[in-house]
Amino acid sequence: MEISFLGGAGEVGRSAVLLKGEKNILLDSGVKIDHKIEYPIEAGRVDALVLSHAHLDHSGSAPSLYRSAFPVAFGTAPTLQLSELLIEDSIKIARRNHSVQHFAKAQLSSFMSKYLSYNYGTQIDFNGLCITLYDAGHISGSSITLIENARTDRRLVYTGDFKIDPQVLQGSADIIKSDILVIESTYANKEHPDRGELIRKFIEEVRETLDNGGTALIPCFAVGRSQEILAILYNNGLIDHTYIDGMAKKAARIVMNHPEFTRNSEVLTKALKNSIWVDELRERKMALKSPSIIVTTSGMLTGGPVLDYITKLNPKSKILLTGYQMEGTNGRNLMENKPITIDGKKYSIKLPVSFYDFSAHAGAADLYEYVRKSNPEHVICVHGDPKNTKLFAETLSMQGFEAHAPNVGEKIELEF
Repeated sequence: MEISFLGGAGEVGRSAVLLKGEKNILLDSGVKIDHKIEYPIEAGRVDALVLSHAHLDHSGSAPSLYRSAFPVAFGTAPTLQLSELLIEDSIKIARRNHSVQHFAKAQLSSFMSKYLSYNYGTQIDFNGLCITLYDAGHISGSSITLIENARTDRRLVYTGDFKIDPQVLQGSADIIKSDILVIESTYANKEHPDRGELIRKFIEEVRETLDNGGTALIPCFAVGRSQEILAILYNNGLIDHTYIDGMAKKAARIVMNHPEFTRNSEVLTKALKNSIWVDELRERKMALKSPSIIVTTSGMLTGGPVLDYITKLNPKSKILLTGYQMEGTNGRNLMENKPITIDGKKYSIKLPVSFYDFSAHAGAADLYEYVRKSNPEHVICVHGDPKNTKLFAETLSMQGFEAHAPNVGEKIELEF
């Protein structure tokens, strides 16, 4: 089998791994959103697409496969619905910014019509291969993909994004035995802070902000992070002070409709029931009139209601960032005490800004644990900057594994 890396190798974004055999299987088809949208290398013939999860760096280019062909697509039900939500929004943003888009709503509709939803553990027969999805512990519906060749008894595992350490709403990733392991490397050179201590400090700062008469503005990624933060606020008795705004609302409804893909789904249900949903401009004004917590999009302050709130906060307020801030975004500029840009105008934000590493990715120790327990012959390190992927592969090689960190465009032939 030839494995081609069409994106997401030596980089974070536009994940796309093509398995070429009798039938060609594409693992993810994402986009990279920096100063412009970058797509994977053209895949050629694709007979099946397997989506690990809904985030745009893994799903955002899926509709482009349906411009001239109609491959079957496999994944979980939340992944389909959350992908539709995020991709539709990306189409609107591209039109507004006059960006080049590789597909339109017609291709999104084709993708959705060819998508087959499966639960974890269900075996999917595809041309003599068996495809099984397992829990990745990343976001609702996120999957680790196992592909088995019945004729050779060979097993390939593609992790996508995963997390072993449980979150409030997502359980621990399943560790699957493999012969060939294609594994993410995002934090191969970093450990995340202890989750319990992180939550304690976060809640302490939120309470302190409310007690001082301010607003705790919490920018969140719509899918995954916003639901996790709401659950944390509920568990700590703060949900009655919490407003939820932006795309986080639609994402929360989708996650709530699939409780079987969520650990502690009753916590999320109660959090959403007891928070205040912002549907109109007057409710945004109300949220700022008294001490409050506002959970809203976008997580990197690149758009969404957060930009409406941020210039209207009272001086006792704080901004609490909860996820990775890409270089060049408003979120990164805030962290570096630089002006942010809203509708073409520069604003200097003088309020205190804190960062909390609520990552839904595996840290370094968990990445190495996954490799050890999966026990593959070959390890392929993807989805990380070149420094991380190469270091990960080199360290694994010293531990006795045959490991490689490919570049975009590279091809590897392995027995399967």
